[in-house]
Amino acid sequence: MTDHALRLLRQDRRLAELAAFPFDFDLDRAARGHVEEVRLASGGPLETVAGDDTGGTYFVCADGSVLYADSEGAARIIGSGVDEALELVIGLPGWRDYTHLSPDDGAEKILACVAKTEDEIREHYGIDEERAELRAALGFPERSPVELVGRLHAALLRTEPDFVLLNADEGCAYDRLGPAGPPLWEPVLAAGRADLARLREGDRTAWREVAEDPVRRRVTLRAAQFDRAEGDLELLRHLLRHETRSSMTDELRLAAVLVGLHGDTGDLPLLLEVRETDFDTACGLGGMPEPGASADELRQWARALDESMFGADPSDEPVSTWTDLARDQGMTNLARVTLIRELDDLFMDRSGLRRPGAPRALATAPLSGLARDFEELGDLRQALRAQRLYAALQETAWDRASALHTLARLEREAGRLPQAADSLAAVRDALATPGDDSLRGWQRLGLGRFIAEEHYRLTLALADAGRREEARALLTAADAIRGRLSDNAATGIRELARLAAIRTE
Repeated sequence: MTDHALRLLRQDRRLAELAAFPFDFDLDRAARGHVEEVRLASGGPLETVAGDDTGGTYFVCADGSVLYADSEGAARIIGSGVDEALELVIGLPGWRDYTHLSPDDGAEKILACVAKTEDEIREHYGIDEERAELRAALGFPERSPVELVGRLHAALLRTEPDFVLLNADEGCAYDRLGPAGPPLWEPVLAAGRADLARLREGDRTAWREVAEDPVRRRVTLRAAQFDRAEGDLELLRHLLRHETRSSMTDELRLAAVLVGLHGDTGDLPLLLEVRETDFDTACGLGGMPEPGASADELRQWARALDESMFGADPSDEPVSTWTDLARDQGMTNLARVTLIRELDDLFMDRSGLRRPGAPRALATAPLSGLARDFEELGDLRQALRAQRLYAALQETAWDRASALHTLARLEREAGRLPQAADSLAAVRDALATPGDDSLRGWQRLGLGRFIAEEHYRLTLALADAGRREEARALLTAADAIRGRLSDNAATGIRELARLAAIRTE
């Protein structure tokens, strides 16, 4: 975690030149910066300390970790500090060829791979004497390639979620160098698995605490979904009773299914009581067997729901299941990074939006869902990325106007007032020349009021920002829209219109 070696390189020109060649850790390239503006998805600071002759850059993060980004859009942590990163670069001058290796590959394979790369390097220039001199001067021990590859592998796996690099302009994430790491569901389920184990041990404190905590309860039920045991019936009943406090959740349905799969007809009164908790549960648990049903009928109902909605393989779950649970457990960066990569995939390949059986039609709801998820995480920049693409893909005038209205709101909240004004101008264009009849009667519907309201809110924001002329122009457009609304809709935003008029005087 120290930067002792970096200080020595900065103080001794001979050592700095050795690090730059043949080990391609060039301090002088730091002044040039990276090939593009970048930032961390987590928002932490980055210090450029060196570069290489391929256009790659070495950054130091807030905790001292060294992040390497190449010029092709891939990045990963390579050390917990500059000293560790330099040990790697000097000890494994071909380290970029080893990012696919892990300790599991065994010493023989690792040594053979390193020997092949270094022999190819030696055909062009020396590295052995230079490595010995630099190691001695910097105080580095002579470590085996196997140990260094193990260190590299561990460092690469530390990258996500806190050190994911983004293109600063577009907001897309850099690709991974090396292994992908554990699937999202593993860290998300970890606490639930621990709680499930405590429940199975009969820990009565855990029974109370897990049942009364809605997040722990949900995660524990998910853990039980993928680790099913005959002896779980009583704890599943317990969690099911308490999950009714959250009304109709996916986990309530899951708990009912897990109870039903045991086929104990004595559970029918409990299941029916849960179903009748409120209107939503009555709808969400429809089709449940009635009193007097057989064990086979109960199992058949539960099995059908299990096969259609749940199952026992966590990799089959929609990614939103895991990002929602990650967010609710406070794993904000983990949820954010996963959602960013989901959005990146949709930008690169729209086939993920194709409707089954209708290849020319797009199901764009995942994009609006991503926009909402990012907004809930407080990441308006990514929410705007998702919403812009969503708006661009809408086919009817109604959907375009609605999507652009939401885009304008997000832009206003992000402080991008000129862009918000442009989005509202596009909304007005859709109202004026819709091209289809989907907007018929918009003046009498909620959409009309929402559009007018956003015009007034942006007018106020422009006025507060000292952009009086733009605010007055937008107020004129807002008043024109309000003048076309139904009486009830116009009355509902009368006070907002009055405030906007006062602030633009």
